[in-house]
Amino acid sequence: MTHQELPSYDQAPAGALRFNTDSRKLEVYCGGPVGFGTTTITGAWYQIDSFTPEIATGGTRGIFSGGYDSTHLATQDFVNIDTTGNAQNFGDMTKARGFHACCASRTRGFNAGGTTNPNSATQSDYEILTIASTGSAVAGNSLGSGLAYGTGLSNSTRGIFGCFSTSNDRIDYVTMASLGNAVDFGNLTDSRSEAGSCQSSTRGLFLGGQSGVPVGLGLVNFIDFITISTLGNAADFGDLLTLKEQGGSSSNSVRGLYAGQEQPARTNTIEFVTIATLGNSQDFGDLTQARNQLGGAASPTRGVFFGGVNPSPTPGEMFTTIDYVQIMSTGNAIDFGDLQNDRRRNPPQGISNGHGGL
Repeated sequence: MTHQELPSYDQAPAGALRFNTDSRKLEVYCGGPVGFGTTTITGAWYQIDSFTPEIATGGTRGIFSGGYDSTHLATQDFVNIDTTGNAQNFGDMTKARGFHACCASRTRGFNAGGTTNPNSATQSDYEILTIASTGSAVAGNSLGSGLAYGTGLSNSTRGIFGCFSTSNDRIDYVTMASLGNAVDFGNLTDSRSEAGSCQSSTRGLFLGGQSGVPVGLGLVNFIDFITISTLGNAADFGDLLTLKEQGGSSSNSVRGLYAGQEQPARTNTIEFVTIATLGNSQDFGDLTQARNQLGGAASPTRGVFFGGVNPSPTPGEMFTTIDYVQIMSTGNAIDFGDLQNDRRRNPPQGISNGHGGL
């Protein structure tokens, strides 16, 4: 029998503090009391984090790695998400990669799997970069097998990789501080690739993707979720507004965003979900350009989307565009700046030291 704790009529006032013995974190209550005659909670407890990216980098740093522009790329760009402006050079990956998966802790970034030169060979390793500095990535460890077309998410301790191929429903994880081999986490509700992902400190979400071949015949709009600190299979969260793949995604601790898509047609739409609940996505606004194969990253307040490819006016045209939105509002994206000279697709992956899982 499942025990469900009902709230007390003497509910904590807004601003109250408590120590959560399960998470071993201090929490603050945001919201109001329970109204008389109802059990509806009008507020929620949120973890207090005493660390801020400003200490290490002067702001939340977004790093965009790899991608494709007539050949796979090893370059990495970075921006300060809290400001606007063009990206700067961060350093190179250990090898040129596209269609790889990324995740990050406060201090480390991970680029995992993907395809690389020559002949789009599938990779079975991950590499590591130090977010607060600039410089080239260093070799990490093994994913166990070659994995591409996937996505990554994380909390402060675990990095999760999933949605790697159309014949694989596997989810793997690494403990980011120990740098060991990837370990089996569980399975998706369905085999698929080219999905989006977002996270809070407790939940990870996988959004949309491609579950069949040829391209376009197996698109899905469903959203899976996992509890990052446990092991086990994903469960159904809800659905995106339409069937889609190859969009860019980002999140703070409350909202997850999914922008753009390839099939059945490239769009500029942005959708959002509330990570702590279950349910379908809602319309957020539009990107500045319709595109797919773009990347995303986030600070606690902003989501940025970068790169991608567009069908017109020149089919297959690749972009250096970086857009941003205010995550807790709704509305259209605004121009942030541009990537370095490399036009990127396929897709360039993004991480930050201020995303919603930290």
